[in-house]
Amino acid sequence: MLEDIALLVRDFGSAPTLAEMTRLSLADKKIAGPTSAHVIEEIHTPLNFAYTTFTTGSSSFQNIVGVTHAELSHRIAASRAVFDRVGLVAGDRLLVTYPPLVNVFSGDAIKAHGLECSFLTRSSRDAFLVALYEQTPRAVVGESSFLRAAFEDARRMGVMDELPRGLALLTAGTPLDLELLPVADLLQARVYDLYGCQEFGWLVLNGVPLRDDIVLLPFSGAEEERRELVVGGLAMGDTFPVSRSGHILDSAGKIITYRRERAYPEHETIVEATKLASNATIQRVARTILRIKGRIVRVSPNVKMRADHTVLRLAPDSSMGTGGVKNICDGAIVEGPVKTRLFDDLVQAQVDYQQNGKADPVWKKRSF
Repeated sequence: MLEDIALLVRDFGSAPTLAEMTRLSLADKKIAGPTSAHVIEEIHTPLNFAYTTFTTGSSSFQNIVGVTHAELSHRIAASRAVFDRVGLVAGDRLLVTYPPLVNVFSGDAIKAHGLECSFLTRSSRDAFLVALYEQTPRAVVGESSFLRAAFEDARRMGVMDELPRGLALLTAGTPLDLELLPVADLLQARVYDLYGCQEFGWLVLNGVPLRDDIVLLPFSGAEEERRELVVGGLAMGDTFPVSRSGHILDSAGKIITYRRERAYPEHETIVEATKLASNATIQRVARTILRIKGRIVRVSPNVKMRADHTVLRLAPDSSMGTGGVKNICDGAIVEGPVKTRLFDDLVQAQVDYQQNGKADPVWKKRSF
């Protein structure tokens, strides 16, 4: 009998073998390029994630980020808005200097827009200049100081005339290095300042929001008036000046993203009302967001269930103290459905997860 079962398991098992498992490779994610900061490690990624990525580690250890299926459509829409504003069309080549930056767009956004994505042979400035010469891309995605240093290398070596003209330089990952602008002019290149993060995708381009669920909350404690950026009810922890004269690259952009400062204290989101019927589910949402997005979410003890729309309150993280700063956005209310869209997408992801469990019979936390 077991010999018969063995034949069935080998040939017709209900669960996949290792060889039969779906594989999401670096190429599938459009990030198949080299970096000197990482190793390539295969992992088991949960089915409830569209893909996994990680924070850039600019201020602390790089942390794993989960991108859920429910949030992906709005993330892709913001990325395609970037491509549209830059003027990229299907068939254009996008040269990415740091492969993980594709995860902020998502590979699906690049596929949907019909762009050809390419990378450097090696993660170095000379390899970047060679890629520009050999690939002649329409646009480049990279960190602004890296691009500036590479172009300055080209000028010193006397090879600027061999580089393509009219490039679109999408600078990202760190605040815009303003010294890039005069160097880019030598190539008749257009510079774009992208602000966003691995957790939530691209949020602002040249000071103009890319999503309709972005809120700017007043923030005091600095020498100048600043605003803290909140997306979908979740505080980014970054503050910016808001200028009537506009962003250096676009007078219509009022958020001066290249003058970013961290908020102190940081803010947590408190759920005051939810469309969910189960308190247990909204509590799980709070834990999930902390685990995969690194944002603190708490549920009010008086939370209203079965509400018409989500209501969130932003409050300073009490564990950080105030540091003498009085934050005038304490208690700010963000109401749905539009301004809480990102939070609601993550709620939907939790609901989907509960309705579609691990689906693996060898892993159960209860008795049969």
